[in-house]
Amino acid sequence: MKLLAVEAVQNATYYLSRYRQLEASGAELYVLNGQGDPHFWPTERYRVVGSKHIEDIVPAARAWHAEEGFDGVLTFSESAVIAVAVVADALGLPGIGAEAARTSRNKLLMRQAHARADVPRPHFRLVPDLPAALATAAEFGYPVVLKPTLGAASNFVFRIDGPEDMRLRWPQALAGIQRMSWFTMEPDGVDHGPHGLLVESFLEGPEHLVEAVAWDGEVHLGSIVDRVTVEGDTFDDDVHRAPTSLPPAQVAAVHRAVSAAVRAQGIRRSVLHAEVRYHHGEPHLLEIAVRPGGGGLDYFARISAGYCPIRASMDIARGVRPDVGDYRPTDVHTAGMCLIGGPGRISEITVPPSVAESDRVFFLKITARPGDLIRRPPHGNNILGFLCTTGTSFEDAMRSAVDLAGRIDVRMTEPDGAAA
Repeated sequence: MKLLAVEAVQNATYYLSRYRQLEASGAELYVLNGQGDPHFWPTERYRVVGSKHIEDIVPAARAWHAEEGFDGVLTFSESAVIAVAVVADALGLPGIGAEAARTSRNKLLMRQAHARADVPRPHFRLVPDLPAALATAAEFGYPVVLKPTLGAASNFVFRIDGPEDMRLRWPQALAGIQRMSWFTMEPDGVDHGPHGLLVESFLEGPEHLVEAVAWDGEVHLGSIVDRVTVEGDTFDDDVHRAPTSLPPAQVAAVHRAVSAAVRAQGIRRSVLHAEVRYHHGEPHLLEIAVRPGGGGLDYFARISAGYCPIRASMDIARGVRPDVGDYRPTDVHTAGMCLIGGPGRISEITVPPSVAESDRVFFLKITARPGDLIRRPPHGNNILGFLCTTGTSFEDAMRSAVDLAGRIDVRMTEPDGAAA
């Protein structure tokens, strides 16, 4: 089968390993980037449009489709879900439609959809300026969360504990969302919905990351990963465990909440990445994205639950129902962590063989490269990569992850002021 992967702006080499997984699963993958590295993918199956405007991307995709006859179009990038929906419609290929894509990309539109359907969610409001943010926070009650409508990877998401915090974080977030890569990688010429900042009520409780499938009114949970980070005033998504610690009754409640949110967002057929918090004993939706979760969540899903989000993406892109049933965890214990360092500019990263070849490691990905500028909150939320391990228990797996991460040698320059 021939599949077309699309990004308006190529996100470096971040999705290269997933593209290779598609090919290992039997796809013949073609890649179309609006803007990108001319040497990113094999020449005969790769084109760069030279523009991130949708009116340039669609004709290029249509012309290539006339030559090759693609079976489906997909993306793994949060910044490309609207572009892919538009391209799929233009090519007459399976897709979720631009409206559902926009609702699933823009956090304000998503919250509004959830509110109309009475899906459990935080209180929320789009705030145009600092006085409105302060008034909203006072109304909701501190702590609150300040977040972008078009963000991703927790960039410029802050927990605000009082008015002074808001006065500090508001200008940082407002300036940051204009240069945030997840926004600048969006296509031009499409309706993204409002671009701004939300104030939301803070949901106390444990968080769970769900990989799932929506198919013609059915929702199937493929895997559930627990987020076990101790939070501060920023939201580093840095430590995970699987299988989930949730008992069956709470898994069933998560399924009901995710299903309601899927209907509210107008999603008919798609892979899903849902983030849920148990707040006052009830699952509340933080978001549902119409793509697989990032980092190593696809590996977590395969190892801890026997579900492959990458293969499911491939099937749904070509209009085939994925082979997925109800959530059934395996007996394999896993732990994962983001590799966090900086701020500063990367000089060198060395991964010794004792880490790269460890039989405890099931996912190791270094996303930073020498020369990269690492921005840390409040200026950004760049990480160095991901490391995930197995063990006889979560504690055992986590000990291995911490030990192995400590062996990775990261050298940085410009530690002062480089990330401003």
